Amino acid sequence: MAEIVTLLILAVLVWLWFDSMRARERALASGKRACERDGLMFLDETVECVALGVARNGDGQVALRRTYGFEFSDTGNNRRSGSVVMLGGEVESLYTEPYLIQ
Repeated sequence: MAEIVTLLILAVLVWLWFDSMRARERALASGKRACERDGLMFLDETVECVALGVARNGDGQVALRRTYGFEFSDTGNNRRSGSVVMLGGEVESLYTEPYLIQ
């Protein structure tokens, strides 16, 4: 019985890891697109998971809500923060710190 429980726990951890990698890739692509659209520089070419929780999606199903942070620059000599909130595998919201439009 212990072997089955161990295998189930391992399967859940593997699923969580793959699901997190997929969500991270979508958050990365969304952050890059937003920076390109607004003429900003997406710094370090990466995002980091800063929060993880559980929420309900539009259909009422339970899904993981992940918040990914990233940095961008509007002038090339500063760093500003942004974030992408993923609900399941979909982008729920995208935020960029205020910056000067040039």
